[in-house]
Parts: sequence; C-alpha cells; structure tokens
Amino acid sequence: QYMRIIVLILTNCLFFTWPVTAQRASEVGPFFGVSYYVGDINPGKHFYMSKPALGLVHRYILNPHFALKNSFYYGSVQGDDAKSKNPVQLNRNLHFKSSILDMATEMEFNFFPFDVQKSDQSISNNEKYYFTPYIFIGISLFSFNPKANYNGTWFDLQPLGTEGQGTTAYPEKKNYALTQLSIPFGGGFKYDVSKKVNIAVEWGVRKTLTDYIDDVSTTYPNPVAVSIEKGPVAKKLSDQSIHSENTGNNTGRQRGDSKSNDLYSFAGLMITYKISSKYQEQKCYEFK
Repeated sequence: QYMRIIVLILTNCLFFTWPVTAQRASEVGPFFGVSYYVGDINPGKHFYMSKPALGLVHRYILNPHFALKNSFYYGSVQGDDAKSKNPVQLNRNLHFKSSILDMATEMEFNFFPFDVQKSDQSISNNEKYYFTPYIFIGISLFSFNPKANYNGTWFDLQPLGTEGQGTTAYPEKKNYALTQLSIPFGGGFKYDVSKKVNIAVEWGVRKTLTDYIDDVSTTYPNPVAVSIEKGPVAKKLSDQSIHSENTGNNTGRQRGDSKSNDLYSFAGLMITYKISSKYQEQKCYEFK
C-alpha cells in the first residue's frame, strides 16, 4: 500500500513540475562513496564491511526548496558470520557477497533556499544560502545476486535453493527475484562551490521489499532433499554449521529472521555541474 502511495506522489510531482523544470537549471555529476548492507548476517551495524561505490546523479532544480533527483549507483555488499561476536552466528557460519545495481528517483527538500534563480522573485538576497542540509525520499529499482565461496569457487546462491526454494519437497518456497523495489530515504548537506558547481555529502538507506539480499531468511531445509534436487554444493552451502553434531540435523530450525527485510545503503560525495538552457536564460532576462 505505501509503495503505491510513494509511486503516485513521485509521478504526480514529476508530471506537474515538468513544464517548470524546462525553464530552470538542472545539474549532473558523479557520485563517489561506499555501500553496505544490514540484514540477517549483519543485524545492526551501519557501515560495517563497506565497499567502494560509484554512480551518476542528475538533479532537476524545481525551486529553491525542492529538487527531483535521478541516480544510477553501482556498489557491492557482503556479510560474514565468522566476523560476528554472536555465538549463534559463529556456529551458523554463513557468508555472502553481492553486487548492487540501483536506479532511483527521489524528491529532495532543502531546509534553506538553495540554487536560487534570477526568476525566483519571492526570494530576497538576504534569504539566499550557499549551503543547506536536506532530506529525501523516493523509489528505486535494484538488482542483486548473492554468492558464496565453496572450495575457492564463488557460486550463485539463488539457483541453489539453499532454503529449499524450487524443490518438490518445499513447493511453498519459490525462488526469490533478483530484481526488486526499495524505498530510498536519507539526508545530506549541499554546498554551492560556484555558479556552476555544487557538492553534496549524502547518506541514503534503501529499505527493500526482500529478505534475500544475503540469501538468508527462513529455516533450514532437509539436506537430503536439497542434495538430490540441487546437488552436493547446494547442500553444503545451505548448512555450514561448524559443530559436527548440528550439521545435517538442523532441518526446520531457524536459519534467518523472516520478520524483517534487508536494507542496503549508499553514502558518499556528489559533485554536480549546473546545466542551463538558452530558454532559461531568456526567461531570467525577461524578469529583470
């Protein structure tokens, strides 16, 4: 329900402000930062096991307080029970890594009037700011593909059905999709370096609609059923418990926490360059 509301709001904002954006500046530039995830293998540590991330940002300046940003980010996330201090995680002994490809549309709100144009007659010189904190919310489409290492080789986990997905023994468990929706939200700080260049430091969290970024969510399947239908590698990567007395005896026991979905995050620096059309310059001239 809330996803439909967000889509509707962003669509309406884009539709009704499109004629205005044609008269205003936009800006484009690179993003440099880090990405990380929080989920079953990393239950609560932000920025834990962060990896480098890159991206491209295009921002429509709607007015001094609002902007519509489109972004394309690429990063990677990972998790490892062996690095945890929790004895339950240490014994579970699961790990993963995954690339993240993220395309998002977000509405930004600037707390101070920012990127003031000559046509903004309602903003006085005393109210113009060269910096502002801001917040944002939007919607994104992302792809992921969790992998795990076995004997020096990294295997794609989704096809292996490590929790019994795609097997006749567990018909109720379907393979999860590797392309999903998420809700990005967060904030940052913008600074107007010059008439043509802005910089922004931003931290954004993506709340996903899946619990399988790390391939961990529900319960251990029957290892015999997994081995027969998916092979010995699937059996091994499904249950990597350290203690031999537990290995192979975990059928039906909790493997992950299915009550909360995973999230991933991008944080870093954006350097954007302003683009002005001749039409915009003419409109500004007419307002003089």
